[in-house]
Amino acid sequence: MSDTQFTPRVFSGIQPSGGLTLGNYLGALKRFVDMQNEGSFETVYCMVDLHAMTVWQNPADLRHNTRELAAGFIASGIDPSKSILINQSQVPEHAQLAWIFNCVARMGWMQRMTQFKDKAGKNAQNVSLGLFAYPALMAADILVYHATHVPVGDDQKQHLELTRDIAIKFNHDFEVDFFPVIEPVIEGAATRVMSLRDGSKKMSKSDPSDASRINMTDDADTIAKKIRKAKTDPEPLPSEAAGLEERPEARNLINIYSALAEMSVDAVMTDVGGKAFSEFKPMLAELAVEKLAPISTEMARLMNDQAEIDRILAHGAEQAREITAPILAKTYEIVGMIK
Repeated sequence: MSDTQFTPRVFSGIQPSGGLTLGNYLGALKRFVDMQNEGSFETVYCMVDLHAMTVWQNPADLRHNTRELAAGFIASGIDPSKSILINQSQVPEHAQLAWIFNCVARMGWMQRMTQFKDKAGKNAQNVSLGLFAYPALMAADILVYHATHVPVGDDQKQHLELTRDIAIKFNHDFEVDFFPVIEPVIEGAATRVMSLRDGSKKMSKSDPSDASRINMTDDADTIAKKIRKAKTDPEPLPSEAAGLEERPEARNLINIYSALAEMSVDAVMTDVGGKAFSEFKPMLAELAVEKLAPISTEMARLMNDQAEIDRILAHGAEQAREITAPILAKTYEIVGMIK
């Protein structure tokens, strides 16, 4: 563990691969806003478009999706006057530090990454080199800010462990105490949002059924309709959380209510235990519309003023480079590059 005192700084990002869902909001964006407003950290949030390119992207779609994601960040409560909001490719130090880390990380480390195995499948010889090296770029995204905390889902925990390994090896190899050994901030169970059509599967923008998810661009009527039609079971809701264990659809809807209402699951069960879904779903629909419809409305307004989005991202890049440029320059000095 480093003895150096680093500025408490949060970094996290989302790929602009299109179609923000309720899962993205509850699992990431809402927590990002909370950490921004807590005031305990400097906060840097990123559209990681370089990561999106690890699989082929239509250029026009990538530009649209990046702006739409930025609109989603802002509409959800990320305030560019409180947080640095950036597009990854506009801050070149990310990619420059990633090359240094490509030379620090070991092939064996990368080959153990389960996400690469899952995404590559039986086609590993034909996927991009970028997909294989993705974790080194993720480490650079974090460490180029000397970030100390990274809010992520549990599926990214292995990548953060690799980031720690890279920081430790760099510091050891060059006999410095330069990069922080970061702390992951793993989210709680209530933020893992499942499909509205199958409570055993994660809510996903890639699901062919639009009814399986709430999109952050859905209007109030669409949100309410999808919740009313969400899959459930015939039994009334239990009065205790333990009664949800073998009822994935019921557990999912309760978790969504809990997260949107900012109540514990136990408190929700006290309020709704014994109710039929015909009573509970209208309650959830009303709450979801109250919380989510203003976000979709603001996203639509921002997407009609893309010059404003571009201005915010350009300003964010300027702010970011005030942090990243000196850190990269010092890294180059440490490894022996001539200024």
